[in-house]
Amino acid sequence: MAQEAGEQALIAMENVSKIYRMGQVKVPAVRGVNLHIAQGEYTAIVGPSGSGKTTLLNLIGCLDLPTEGTYHLHGRDVRTLSDGQLSRLRGEGIGFVFQDYSLLRRFSAARNVELPHYYAKGRGNRQRALDLLAQVGLADRARHRPTELSGGEQQRVALARALMNGPFLLLADEPTGNLDTQSGEGLIALLEQLNQEQGLTVIMVTHDPNISARARRIIRLLDGQIVADERQGGETPVLTRDND
Repeated sequence: MAQEAGEQALIAMENVSKIYRMGQVKVPAVRGVNLHIAQGEYTAIVGPSGSGKTTLLNLIGCLDLPTEGTYHLHGRDVRTLSDGQLSRLRGEGIGFVFQDYSLLRRFSAARNVELPHYYAKGRGNRQRALDLLAQVGLADRARHRPTELSGGEQQRVALARALMNGPFLLLADEPTGNLDTQSGEGLIALLEQLNQEQGLTVIMVTHDPNISARARRIIRLLDGQIVADERQGGETPVLTRDND
């Protein structure tokens, strides 16, 4: 899939940096990133520890805002949005899957899946939650609490929860990091199915080269900068050093 620009891009970052302050010291976590991702892409973000992968994913997901540069998501300049608008954008348009599952232990799988709908709409939708659990192969585990589920099952509950409000973008931060090989393969197969059959845009941070190799596009980070933008399927890798 070719890279898009301007209003055609779902994600359009121009010279984006994120700088944290530690006392009088400025610590750049992301530096001068230019990135365009079209609707329907399946992208992996890779790089060594401390390279800025999670920071970049948090910026994409509007969990944090750029210190410098511009970021348009779905045609909207995120730096012009109020806290309430950002919250609605995250709650209704972006699904998040985290390495540690982030499930509430006191609730059943079905209730965990329903939670984003409560936050966004003020009410639940049990039937959709049950349908999503069936979609990820957990129809018979809807009443179980997280402590009664395996790691792979908990991550599939987390994926169902991320899909609850019908997002246009799914972000996954090391989603297989706490899973065994078989469970990880199953989760990645679900992400691929969502991307291929439903056209859901998927962006995933991973340290596993076997997982990243299955994405159609790989963004490589080093010291907060994009150093390579590689497309799978025989396309020529695009090396990007113009962020220096």
